[in-house]
Amino acid sequence: MSDGKAASAEKAAHVYLIDGSGLIFRAFHSLPPMTRPDGTPVNAVYGFCTMLMKILADTDADHVAVIFDTSRTSFRNAIYPAYKANRPDPPEELVPQFPLFREATRAFNLPCIELEGFEADDLIATYARAAIEAGAEVTVVSSDKDLMQLIRPGVVMFDPMKSIMVGEAEVQAKFGVGPDKVVDVQALAGDSTDNVPGVPGIGVKTAAELIGTYGDLDTLLARAGEIKQPKRRESLLANAELARVSRELVRLRADVPLPQSIESLARHDPDPEVLLAFLRAQGFRSILGRVASQYGSAAPQGAAAAPAAAIDRSGYALVQDPAVLADWVARATAAGIVAVDTETTSLDAMRAELVGVSLALTDGAACYVPLGHQGGVAGQLDLAGDGSSPPQIPLKVALALLKPLLADRAVLKVGQNLKYDMAVLARYGLRIEPFDDTMLLSYVLDGGRHGHGMDELSVLHLGHQPITFAEVTGKGRERISFAQVPLEAARDYAAEDADVTLRLHRVLKPRLVLERMVTLYETIERPLAPILVAMERAGILVDRAQLQGLSRDFGQRMAELEDTIHKLAGRSFNVGSPKQLGEILYDEMGLAGGKKGKTGAYATGADVLEDLAAAGHELPQRVLDWRLLGKLKSTYSDTLVEQINPETGRVHTSYAMAATTTGRLASTDPNLQNIPVRTEEGRKIRRAFIAAPGHVLLSADYSQIELRLLAEIAAIGPLRQAFHDGLDIHALTASQVFGVPIAGMDPAIRRSAKAINFGIIYGMSAFGLANRLGIPQRDAQAYIEAY
Repeated sequence: MSDGKAASAEKAAHVYLIDGSGLIFRAFHSLPPMTRPDGTPVNAVYGFCTMLMKILADTDADHVAVIFDTSRTSFRNAIYPAYKANRPDPPEELVPQFPLFREATRAFNLPCIELEGFEADDLIATYARAAIEAGAEVTVVSSDKDLMQLIRPGVVMFDPMKSIMVGEAEVQAKFGVGPDKVVDVQALAGDSTDNVPGVPGIGVKTAAELIGTYGDLDTLLARAGEIKQPKRRESLLANAELARVSRELVRLRADVPLPQSIESLARHDPDPEVLLAFLRAQGFRSILGRVASQYGSAAPQGAAAAPAAAIDRSGYALVQDPAVLADWVARATAAGIVAVDTETTSLDAMRAELVGVSLALTDGAACYVPLGHQGGVAGQLDLAGDGSSPPQIPLKVALALLKPLLADRAVLKVGQNLKYDMAVLARYGLRIEPFDDTMLLSYVLDGGRHGHGMDELSVLHLGHQPITFAEVTGKGRERISFAQVPLEAARDYAAEDADVTLRLHRVLKPRLVLERMVTLYETIERPLAPILVAMERAGILVDRAQLQGLSRDFGQRMAELEDTIHKLAGRSFNVGSPKQLGEILYDEMGLAGGKKGKTGAYATGADVLEDLAAAGHELPQRVLDWRLLGKLKSTYSDTLVEQINPETGRVHTSYAMAATTTGRLASTDPNLQNIPVRTEEGRKIRRAFIAAPGHVLLSADYSQIELRLLAEIAAIGPLRQAFHDGLDIHALTASQVFGVPIAGMDPAIRRSAKAINFGIIYGMSAFGLANRLGIPQRDAQAYIEAY
């Protein structure tokens, strides 16, 4: 509820049913080990609390419940004793955390619901039915596909892991049928995770086709003898009863005795002292401040406390005189720490012009130094004398005053994504050292738990929403450059950035010691920033003429392919239009398997066209060829030419340091980590990257470094021996999993094994592996188990 008041007297309008058991396992597998002061593992509890906070913050639901499983057995085991029999015991580190999830739920003042003999899904189904009957709307918060059968008018799912709503269209895309037929499809396909047998040889895709043809499971089984495919027909006839049993296993009960009424789920704010005491007992310092800010209680000592009031901008100064700037520099030098931020004309550090610099010394004591603003400002002295600019310190004078401060090793410079500012200022001959970067501090401490942009961190840790860039520059066609922003608005925006950054530094930096992250930050992340600045500024040389030649070649071949495609279609049409292509393939050519999405257009994605091409249809293959050339032309050969810097003649990428959950860098504008290599056309793009005269390009890569670390850390004898013997690990995996000899192995099989090797160690599910390899989920699960 938006005002946080109790809703007990109100009729339920929006009921939020949270799959607590689903959150538990997601949290456990998403976070590294953590222990509270007494040594109890709490990583999953931490993840559970942070997810719960986000879920509650993002909903207007007036009734909320968190629903848990009670045990591994339920009424389904009486129907089929082997149900869930193949599930492993929960990890040892998770077991002592189970009571804490219930305790956490109650600390958030939420109903904690479970019922012996029934699964959480059955309770959710029953509460959903009861809520709909009471006239309320229902959101089921879960990533569990089994709950998709509940979706109907008034009931939707929200996947908290992907932050997406799941409705009928998403169910259709996943199962090939609507929510009302999901149970029938699951009964046929089975589920190896829960040991639901299904019908051997029938996967989800085939099950959807059969249900689509015959309408429902009972009709299908009654008419199974009519099926033309012998193996499919025999399997259905022989396993009809198994299919019916499977249906009872996957169908959720909606008539469970409810432990609490719908009305009792009314949402109430938690008692701050109760919640803070729980979080403090677990050692969750990083979220104590957020809770204190959200619910209006004083944060305990040592917490990342949010300010009691909004940040006051009235003390921000506009520095337009060299003597005033010199005073700010002197004060910063005396303080020994200063937050620094730049405002520029572009996100491309190699082309951006400096518009201004902001500094912050303490809370609320910040200034903005305009250097490149344009346009006269009413009531201000025009130093240029031509009405073209507001009064500003000449650029060279300002930089000369700032240069000693930025290079002073006795003054710590603090910034947010300071690598960008370093790259910009380096073009003006300025160097920043020593420094701390709040974005990198957040990334080291909280990794994939949330984003690391300044605005998000400010809301998260300070309870303050900073002025947005759009608020001062406008949006869309009305947007102006920062150089055109009036100085008072520019001052408040820019000075606040420096002020917020300094406050974030005070919150985040002490956590390095508390959370044992000092070494990671000090020896890897922080020293890497200036190295990347040097790499970005150096750039890489490309052969403009070769790229232009490739663009012409790709364009000519695309035109030839268009002619071929039009002849195969029997008429001209826009090959780049998915709608027109779908009409050609399914309405005019009569190809089988056409499926329409919610827009009414046929699906014509690469996977669809690849299936059609594999079935022997030429037109889809030619369209795939055309799309490949179009992507190479638009994404690489055309774009790389446009991104050649006119001053250096080189392409300068930007390396994002806090963009991935695995710690890898991400290359953008342009992405130089994704230049294609597996096709001849892609390799032509790579050959356009060249060395300067007298130099060579050297390509170096770790040899299966993740697997080597895995073998060593996990002490996996066979894997360590394989590396010691110099074996091809991916080929060895392929040989063992697929049962094929290493000698003469098909490269495609080795690539599949590579996907298994890396996918599994990074926690890929059977569903994800199935999608990656284009195989049934049951086969993917078997590969994982064999691995």
